[in-house]
Amino acid sequence: MNRSSNGPPAPAAADYLLCTNCRKVLRKEKRIRVSQPSTRGPSAFIPEKEVVQANTVDERTNLLVEEYSTSGRLDNITQVMSLHAQYLESFLRSQFYMLRMDGPLPLPYRHYIAIMAAARHQCSYLINMHVDEFLKTGGIAEWLNGLEYVPQRLKNLNEINKLLAHRPWLITKDHIQKLVKTGENNWSLPELVHAVVLLAHYHALASFVFGSGINPERDPDTSNGFRLISVNNFCVCDLANDNNIENASLSSNFGIVDSLSELEALMERMKRLQEEREDEEASQEEMTTRFEKEKKESLFVVSRAFDDDIVSTSDVSRYIEDPGFGYKDFARRGEEHLPTFRAQDYTWENHGFSLVNRLYSDIGHLLDEKFRMVYNLTYNTMATHEDVDTTMLRRALFNYVHCMFGIRYDDYDYGEVNQLLERSLKVYIKTVTCYPERTTKRMYDSYWRQFKHSEKVHVNLLLMEARMQAELLYALRAITRHLT
Repeated sequence: MNRSSNGPPAPAAADYLLCTNCRKVLRKEKRIRVSQPSTRGPSAFIPEKEVVQANTVDERTNLLVEEYSTSGRLDNITQVMSLHAQYLESFLRSQFYMLRMDGPLPLPYRHYIAIMAAARHQCSYLINMHVDEFLKTGGIAEWLNGLEYVPQRLKNLNEINKLLAHRPWLITKDHIQKLVKTGENNWSLPELVHAVVLLAHYHALASFVFGSGINPERDPDTSNGFRLISVNNFCVCDLANDNNIENASLSSNFGIVDSLSELEALMERMKRLQEEREDEEASQEEMTTRFEKEKKESLFVVSRAFDDDIVSTSDVSRYIEDPGFGYKDFARRGEEHLPTFRAQDYTWENHGFSLVNRLYSDIGHLLDEKFRMVYNLTYNTMATHEDVDTTMLRRALFNYVHCMFGIRYDDYDYGEVNQLLERSLKVYIKTVTCYPERTTKRMYDSYWRQFKHSEKVHVNLLLMEARMQAELLYALRAITRHLT
């Protein structure tokens, strides 16, 4: 990506993380050079031909980019999302509206808020993209030196940015009141809703970037055949198809299971659950018990590969405060007092949608269309099987994300989550949703090994939208309480 001379300098090689395994090897073999071969294609996880073939066939993608892309080109995110062209249209339309159409916030503010949101997950890909857009829309270059150079109003968003990104259940009406109270640095409610939508959108999009292994945009000046990956803060060995360093112990963590029998077993469980659902209905008390059980079990869903502390690069840390603040399990022992968010008490359809539309016109319709699109999107296939109803599986994925954020649906049997989502998939979901910067290719490869890459991208779209909706529900509920 070409960078304006006004933008921040490129990070030095020392800013990048080496995993524990690579450091051990380097200590043994001082002369080994661990480099990332220049990867082709939009994703480090998906073979280029799978994405390129889809784009060649689907000219609709190019038309969508011409109409709705803020950069005016087919970037890597769009190429990967184009595996699901129907969804892509909803995504691009809503993103274009929040970045470019009439709204409460000035254009440079919108891109700077996107930078602040992406920085919470150290997503250099999105930061780089919006640094360029910030400058193109008339942003003041000095702001790119860090938060101490921005107006106090923007700086005041730090707390809600931090909470939304990592622990949205802690947001209260007090946070809203501090931002909208009378004074020269106050936010109007329409401005704040616009900012919250942007923050939630870019936190969730960072999950998609890491979960799909999105590569940096091609740099035409690269001449040595190697490129430092600034998109993720995990070691280069994770992105190079695991070729750089042998690591049998990590790859064996997920167990060796025949992937064909894995697929058949999943389909059998889906069939059995459907039959049980028709035969008997669990009581409300039993449903609540199953939710609490699943919520507590999610505490122990963590990758054994989390050996390294993720340290912010200097390029990223300038845009955030309190970099050590991160996700903590909603159901942590000793914090039982945190009330579960009952989805029926504050729903997107009945509460969030109307509030957003009232304060930031039309974005509610666009977001609602996008949520519905991803939730209902299906090709009635599972790997090589056709005419399969995947509704049950899609709902389990969406509701598991909300479960980790403390949101419960009274009409959902959380026992289905344990039946449908294997441990390696749960590890992947929790990582992509809660610590996306830690996602590795091993995690991506470890689940649903018979499924197509397009189906895994569909999973990532579901996780992204479930996360965005969870953040919005907590923030909009706090705004509603402020208003009442």
